[in-house]
Amino acid sequence: MGATTSCCVSSSPKLRRNAHSRLESYHQEPELSREETGCNLQHISDRENVDELNMEYNPSDHPRASTIFLSKSQTDELPSRNVREKRKSLFINNHGTARRKHSSCSTIFLDDNTVSQPNLKYTIKCVALAIYYHIKNRDTDGGMVLDIFDEKLHPLSKSEVPLDYDQHDPEQKQIYRFVRTLFSAAQLTAECAIVTLVYLERLLTYAEIDIGPGNWKRIVLGAILLASKVWDDQAVWNVDYCQILKDITVEDMNELERQFLELLQFNINVPSSVYAKYYFDLRSLSESNNLNFPLEPLSRDKAQRLEAISRLCDDKYKDVRRATKKRSASMDNLCGVRWVPAILS
Repeated sequence: MGATTSCCVSSSPKLRRNAHSRLESYHQEPELSREETGCNLQHISDRENVDELNMEYNPSDHPRASTIFLSKSQTDELPSRNVREKRKSLFINNHGTARRKHSSCSTIFLDDNTVSQPNLKYTIKCVALAIYYHIKNRDTDGGMVLDIFDEKLHPLSKSEVPLDYDQHDPEQKQIYRFVRTLFSAAQLTAECAIVTLVYLERLLTYAEIDIGPGNWKRIVLGAILLASKVWDDQAVWNVDYCQILKDITVEDMNELERQFLELLQFNINVPSSVYAKYYFDLRSLSESNNLNFPLEPLSRDKAQRLEAISRLCDDKYKDVRRATKKRSASMDNLCGVRWVPAILS
């Protein structure tokens, strides 16, 4: 009481103690530029607005942005029409007539493919078709190719790479065989294939490169390598891929993974909304190219499993619905009525 100074000092940044415990105003020093401090590191505030770019250029980050492979497939009308006609003719030759299965009162046809459990074989086919359209309808011919993805500098086999290795576009079957070999040997899941496509488009967007005949194998390999480690609980090690691709070294796989992560800016997050968007866009791509998922009649065992899953979900969310249900009463069902004696004055 009565003291000129108090033992409790406010922690405001405008005030500070000197050596004699006297309070004096704090004069803010002018900020030094990055050149004066000698530090060229990017400030965190400059990296927080990465997702504020146009949403149409970042489909792998934003669920409302259109996927790149679907837009590229729609720009190639004539080749896709030829592919559809070829597949339709093959189906007619094998089955007689091109008939579509429809459900009826007695039989229900379902495809064994859901967003949570996609069909492995047809998902890989759709991903290979998406990569095919990426290569065929790339923006620039002979665009920038990073050295780490160049098959001439880092071949996947000991066989000699032809001089015109980057001039001829691969066929869809070749892409499918390459992806299927890696998935079957490493025992990867169908969900990993969808995440692989997400990482591939994120790489093309972030690094501003094109996927072409000379680099598509190593780009796909890097995307599969990263997706398998992020998605699967028991990830495949880099040395395991060296057992699949006999002529590649562990050091090369490590360098491929490191540079792939750096080009992704270490953004390996895949939101559920983005995953669902890629799944349904792959289904749209398959339908537009007559690559329909196989339909099978609903059996008794499968119907019982679906009913059990439905009952489980119903029990899980029953309490939530009960809590949000509006409480009301009617004249037919009055409960909890309290009788209060009247007070006459």
